[in-house]
Amino acid sequence: MNARSTVNKQFRHEQLGLSTEQVLDMYRYMLLARTFDERNLLLQRAGKINFHVSGIGQEAAQVGAAFALDRENDYFLPYYRDYGFVLSVGMTPRELMLSAFAKAEDPNSGGRQMPGHFGSKKLRIVTGSSPVTTQVPHAVGVALAAKMQKKNFVSFVTFGEGSSNQGDFHEGCNFAGVHKLPVIIMCENNQYAISVPAHKQLSGKVSDRALGYGFPGVRVDGNDALAVYAVVKEARERAIRGEGPTLIEAMMYRLSPHSTSDNDLAYRTKEEVEENWKKDGVQRMKNYLIECGIWDEDKNAKLSAELIQEMKEAIEYADRAPFPKPEDTLLHVYADSSGEVR
Repeated sequence: MNARSTVNKQFRHEQLGLSTEQVLDMYRYMLLARTFDERNLLLQRAGKINFHVSGIGQEAAQVGAAFALDRENDYFLPYYRDYGFVLSVGMTPRELMLSAFAKAEDPNSGGRQMPGHFGSKKLRIVTGSSPVTTQVPHAVGVALAAKMQKKNFVSFVTFGEGSSNQGDFHEGCNFAGVHKLPVIIMCENNQYAISVPAHKQLSGKVSDRALGYGFPGVRVDGNDALAVYAVVKEARERAIRGEGPTLIEAMMYRLSPHSTSDNDLAYRTKEEVEENWKKDGVQRMKNYLIECGIWDEDKNAKLSAELIQEMKEAIEYADRAPFPKPEDTLLHVYADSSGEVR
């Protein structure tokens, strides 16, 4: 017997305005991102790719946020762990694998950037860079353009809690608050800035910092995709009404090492990590769907097999794809003899 046995009782996702198809799609993207992440960790250990920055443990917040935005019109400035987000707004496993393998067809940078540095003009994903938090003032600039041009879109930007201590964060928030810009600023607080735990870098809540800039700050359970969906949806509605920015602090835990170059057990215990696996957002969404009576273990096994096959095909394609030509290093850097930028 499931929740439908109660007369006229709505499931939580229905109360938020999400259909059964939409909430199942959310779970699919969360599981797709997890599968992508796990495959990349294996590929790096096997010597097939050079480097991977993992987003395991952060998929729920990323996908929940993506579904609350206008994926046809809004602009996105994700940070380097946001595989769940970029997949949800239209990037494909093949495209992400081409980036991981640093191949010429990589749509993000033609194999010139590190993995996790997303960029797509078609999908309105604004190119990121390695210095952390530089995407925040860029997102504020995009929001300023929306206001000046009277366009009906918002910009959405993510970063880690360590990044909230950078000047770029404060300068971006201050400007956005003064001008009431349509930007949603979401901190994915995964508890560690590489090896530094949150209690050694923050004396309070990231979300409380919004008070100093004159706009709302909200802390939300980042392992709960539906909770994140709700706060991002409300933030977008505020922005579109001209009420300005919202700072969201999504609380979560980085379940994997900082990167494949990191030994996370040098600064945290195995027991701490195992305890946080119990809060995993992907498993939590799966359990919710089963409780609703719209999912079961057989469907889950079938979906997992489909995603593994999709990932296998993406890996095989990316592995066979050609590398960039050495001379392509100069593309878009220097002008050629005609005066055009190459």
